[in-house]
Amino acid sequence: MLAQLPLVYLLLMAAFATFALCFVVDRWMKARKLTLGVLVGSLGCCLGMIAVGAVQPAHWNSRQMLVMYSFVWIGLAAGLIPPRKLFLEYGDEWRRGIKRDTYAYPARYRVIMYVSVGVMCFLAFVLAT
Repeated sequence: MLAQLPLVYLLLMAAFATFALCFVVDRWMKARKLTLGVLVGSLGCCLGMIAVGAVQPAHWNSRQMLVMYSFVWIGLAAGLIPPRKLFLEYGDEWRRGIKRDTYAYPARYRVIMYVSVGVMCFLAFVLAT
């Protein structure tokens, strides 16, 4: 369904999803190097998803993989919204030079992240086929 849109719209969707994730990371961690790393990693993941989709037996074309990428990245950004106070606290400590041995990430936040990404993966699968 969505994979039948013109390629320009799919690229805009992917760019928006990448921007949304980078914005969330930059806003809460306030570390430009981390944001740049997320941007480069996102572009690598997008190209990797397109390459993996091309070599699968049930060949997924680049349009379908762009839909998948966009939805998964929006799900990832949405899953980062609930623990934002925790990330703000950890980012502030990191900038002040305070290092912890371990950083706690409560299970409820992991469940929210898994559900958010899982639902968006399912929606992307349905809308890309």
